[in-house]
Amino acid sequence: MPYLFSYGTLQKEDVQRETFGRLLNGEKDLLTGYKLKMLEITDPEVLRKSSQKYHPILEFSGDREDEVEGVLFEVTDREILQADKYEVNDYKRIETVFKSGKKGFIYVGK
Repeated sequence: MPYLFSYGTLQKEDVQRETFGRLLNGEKDLLTGYKLKMLEITDPEVLRKSSQKYHPILEFSGDREDEVEGVLFEVTDREILQADKYEVNDYKRIETVFKSGKKGFIYVGK
């Protein structure tokens, strides 16, 4: 089962229910070598679901001192595609390894 790292709105229960039709199971984890910036969201559907105009977005720094806290959720392959639809075109999905040693997907800025 794939893992999906959330550092923002996908941690909200209402966003999970609306995006995936269920609450996700996950554990806290850390992503090293990245920083968070804020991105203004203009997609009306994402704005409605999240109730937030600005969403965090990962930016690669390469500095091992930089860490982003989040939750590593267990998802299905189908749910990864649903997450792709939720994350607007400003994001792209890549795979990486977390501090725990687990491998999973993150959304970074394009």
